Amino acid sequence: MTVRRTLPARERSFVGAWCFADHYGPDDVATSGGMDVAPHPHCGLATVSWLFSGEVEHRDSLGTVAVVRPGEVNLMTAGRGISHSEVSTPATSVLHGAQLWVVLPSSAAGAEPRFEHHVPAVVRPAPGVEARVFVGSLWGSSSPVRVETPLLGVEVVLAGAASVAVPVPDGFELGVLVDSGSVRVDGQDVEPAALAVLEAGVTSVVVEAGGEGARVLLLGGEPFREEVVMWWNFIGRSHEEVLAAREEWESGAAGGVAGAFGRVEGYVGPVARIPAPALPGVRLRSRGNRRRGDGSATPVVEAPPLS
Repeated sequence: MTVRRTLPARERSFVGAWCFADHYGPDDVATSGGMDVAPHPHCGLATVSWLFSGEVEHRDSLGTVAVVRPGEVNLMTAGRGISHSEVSTPATSVLHGAQLWVVLPSSAAGAEPRFEHHVPAVVRPAPGVEARVFVGSLWGSSSPVRVETPLLGVEVVLAGAASVAVPVPDGFELGVLVDSGSVRVDGQDVEPAALAVLEAGVTSVVVEAGGEGARVLLLGGEPFREEVVMWWNFIGRSHEEVLAAREEWESGAAGGVAGAFGRVEGYVGPVARIPAPALPGVRLRSRGNRRRGDGSATPVVEAPPLS
């Protein structure tokens, strides 16, 4: 699959509590083989799955079996620990979407895992503009999915030459992730798969599409102030926490028991689980909110393909 990783990047670790953004496809599954991600663990974060085309079957250690479809959000809060698998369905011909993570604050990092699904209504905030609010509230539409810090997640589809003024919630940073089309964010060109970021304090931003139209994701939130250690599928507050999570996942498999991350039932694939990679031979370092210095321009994070 073609995957572009926009967050984390050298230029930026977080936008609000959004800490990870993989933008994948569009890929013809007849050529790529589609998505088949065997059971793997998460802790200290929540995953937000959003599709533009295709379907993905989600199974997790809570016993959830759900299908992610375009225009529907699946939010899985890992908390103290969960495992899940992701497989594109036979009905999928073109797979295209975004996999997003949210870092949990220390007060919620050990919460019980949970899964939520929501189908947001379409709102039309300007001529030629359609939006779906999948996290938070905007333009009179609110998502009921539960998040642990103030957040915003919205898909915005603009017809050719359409534009929309986005009211930025008070105190929010805002990222504009371009999926397709040519886009200008407050007059600055932003290429597909890049992320324009506006720091907290901006009250409104204008997003304009070129003649062919465009689709963007708005990702915002209050600046995340904590330092975290993020490695593989784990987020902790120290090297030791991440090491313990890795050992728990590996010892559960070695002992033939579910362990703290539980067991995913019903997954059928070439391997039973994804083993944790080896830790690097150095101490894992924490990362925090990197912010722009002078506020003179909207920074853009470029995202070269991973594959």
